[in-house]
Amino acid sequence: MNKKVESATILDSSVIRAQKNATARQQEPTVTRSARERLNDHRAFLLWFTGLSGAGKTTLASAVEKSLHTQGYRTYVLDGDNIRHGLCRDLNYSEPDRKENIRRAGELAKLFVDAGVITFAAFISPFAADRQKIRDMFEGYDYIEIYCRASLSICEQRDAKGLYRKARSGEIENFTGISSPYEEPQTPDLTVNTGEAPLGSCVQRVLDFLQMNGYLELLKKYR
Repeated sequence: MNKKVESATILDSSVIRAQKNATARQQEPTVTRSARERLNDHRAFLLWFTGLSGAGKTTLASAVEKSLHTQGYRTYVLDGDNIRHGLCRDLNYSEPDRKENIRRAGELAKLFVDAGVITFAAFISPFAADRQKIRDMFEGYDYIEIYCRASLSICEQRDAKGLYRKARSGEIENFTGISSPYEEPQTPDLTVNTGEAPLGSCVQRVLDFLQMNGYLELLKKYR
């Protein structure tokens, strides 16, 4: 599909969505987020893990989730690959579709947070503007951007799926770090050196951040 046709298709889709949304009304919940948080006895918030493919985003998110789950917190991990198999299975890896993929992920994460769940989102999310749009969807305290820093060479060494090899040979187009840019976060809430530090210390770094900033305080003691 050439760029003119692709742009026209995207524009038509946007117009159709706008027409549909014009008839939709925002439904106010009968059970509020704060009520769900009180039932869970903890606050809900989003941890957004960004980094190159192979940087360890899902590995770290899942390990932190397991730690919190065993302590009684209600949690859920949204993984980029899993989302691609379901909610975003109609999208490819063109820049417009990658932006739409992140937009949908952000909206989904917002629903989980509204449900009172501590939510982990592990997505490459290579473009700074898209990450900022996700941040803008949340109250400042509800969004935590975690940069999983790992060099391209380390990520290529970890390439269990052979994706980097295929990208370098031209089999995969628009691959982040090879044929498509990754815009490194300039002011993340937390940077974790997942390229060199062992998993256990990376997990502890995230947990320490949450603890020091009051995210894990239980609510019952304030009643």
